[in-house]
Amino acid sequence: MTVRRLLTASAAFVALTLAAGAAGAQDYDISFDNAVHHEARITVTYRDVGTAPVRFQMSRSSPGRYAIHEFAKNVYSVSAVDGRGRRLTIDRTDPYGWTVPGHDGTVSLSYTLFGDRSDGTYSQIDATHAHLNMPATLAWATGFDDRPVTVRFKPFSPDWTIATQLQPQVEPNTFAAPNLQYLMDSPTELSAHMVREWTVDDAGVARTIRIAAHHAGTAEEMDIFAARARRVVDAQIAVFGDVPDFDFGTYTFIADYLPYVSGDGMEHRNSTIINDPRSFKEADFDQLGTLSHEFFHAWNVERIRPDELEPFDFARANPTPSLWFAEGFTSYYGPLAIRRAGVSKVDDFLGEMSGQLNFVQNASGRRYGSPQEMSLRAPFVDAATAIDPTNPNIFVNYYPYGAVIGFGLDLTLRQRFPGKTLDDLMREMWRAHGVTERPYAPADIEAALARVTGDPAFARDWFARTIQGSDLPDFAPLLAQAGIVIRPTNPTAAWAGTVRLPATGAPVIAAALAPGTPLYEAGLDRGDQIVAVGDKAIAGQADWTAALAAARPGDEVPIRFLQRGVERSATLRFAADPSFNLVRAEAGGGSVAPQQLAFREAWLGAATE
Repeated sequence: MTVRRLLTASAAFVALTLAAGAAGAQDYDISFDNAVHHEARITVTYRDVGTAPVRFQMSRSSPGRYAIHEFAKNVYSVSAVDGRGRRLTIDRTDPYGWTVPGHDGTVSLSYTLFGDRSDGTYSQIDATHAHLNMPATLAWATGFDDRPVTVRFKPFSPDWTIATQLQPQVEPNTFAAPNLQYLMDSPTELSAHMVREWTVDDAGVARTIRIAAHHAGTAEEMDIFAARARRVVDAQIAVFGDVPDFDFGTYTFIADYLPYVSGDGMEHRNSTIINDPRSFKEADFDQLGTLSHEFFHAWNVERIRPDELEPFDFARANPTPSLWFAEGFTSYYGPLAIRRAGVSKVDDFLGEMSGQLNFVQNASGRRYGSPQEMSLRAPFVDAATAIDPTNPNIFVNYYPYGAVIGFGLDLTLRQRFPGKTLDDLMREMWRAHGVTERPYAPADIEAALARVTGDPAFARDWFARTIQGSDLPDFAPLLAQAGIVIRPTNPTAAWAGTVRLPATGAPVIAAALAPGTPLYEAGLDRGDQIVAVGDKAIAGQADWTAALAAARPGDEVPIRFLQRGVERSATLRFAADPSFNLVRAEAGGGSVAPQQLAFREAWLGAATE
């Protein structure tokens, strides 16, 4: 983000922002008098804006999200005054903003915001907290992006404190940002939350890591979570061998673990939002998975940053072909860091990767595009909504897709280039693009891989087959290095595709069927009602389960079904279940050699079983 250049002159920034209402600045005042009805009242003031009409607007996208979101829909009761308090005319010609002419060089726009969704994209306001994602909260004037910003909050309750990556000021409940980019990247939580913090050493410089958690659990549970988080943070620092130079010296995990929030995680430059409707106790501290994923983003995507996201455009979608790396490799390192930290077992990590590898290897979408193509589909799938149906079989989510690619590349490097691992590639990307904060293009990842391996031909071939193409490696010999085997889940069970029927009511197929599955090849589709398999009537899931149990892979039986009011017949040929598990050889009754155990420990950390 362009903020990195401004923050090099931090002393000048502090001098500017300490004086609230300084010339050439922009000020926000945010209050929550009607919080019980999910409203905030917000005033933004611009000074020294000349004589031309000022265009205010709400963002249509948000950092960390790749689809369009119409935040203006929750803004109303809009008014404006000039520097002398005179009411100004507002012109409204489109749904996204407001134009204010006839001012005296100062314009204050006031509006009411409704917000009742707590996640990484939207805002939620109630009597317990104000959870604010800034693009969903703050209107801004075009043409003044580089001005310093002051934000003043008026908390609803006296026990509310404020968690944010914005820079605290001397005045209570007042914060600053160097510019619009940093402001919009700074989610903020006002609530009676618990805080735990510690420092990490960055080559002799102490950086503060802080967890601010709004939850209904105990202080002891908070202590357990913070202790585990600290171990994960250390494991991730070990990957890169360096700590990001957090602006203002602090990184903050902003967490809401409450039944009325929506599960989510969203990375930001010096903070993250992590939400879960479960408590620590209900989730057995499973929130650590999201925390690990989001903290890895402090390196990979916030500083090792795709060129297409720099700077972020708040008025449109921000696509990049590199989400397989930015999000996918992060999805590999999230559970890997938890394993290396000793917070989970080897079997936990293998279970996580089993699910992702099953999904990707058996996904029909790979025939329709490469990881780069799937990354570019993000504006259509990343919390985007549309009323017309889409074909789910043409898309493979770049999170697990990229995780599997990273998984395979890590094992390939360890096999083909002794002493080299995926950690080395991440360190090289950090050295070339993270420390320097020089945005990268896809070719830069290939170049980094060539430097790490010393083999440009390997890097070129791998990139062509795996990233520009859709190939996956043969995982069996790669995993064998660590004494891990691929074991079919149900080798003798008949399988017709992934489908569940209602327990009661008509046995209608609820979701689209994947190409290549027996039901798809027999001509069935979403919305069809299965009438009978062989001579057995199908009245619900129990009958369908019984039909599967009575068959074997390769069996052929007649199937009758209703398709848009027409009864049809076809031949259903059962296949073998393609699902599998990744299992330690010794856990499956086999043997494992000392060198395999050594490989496993170097990769996954010391065993805790």
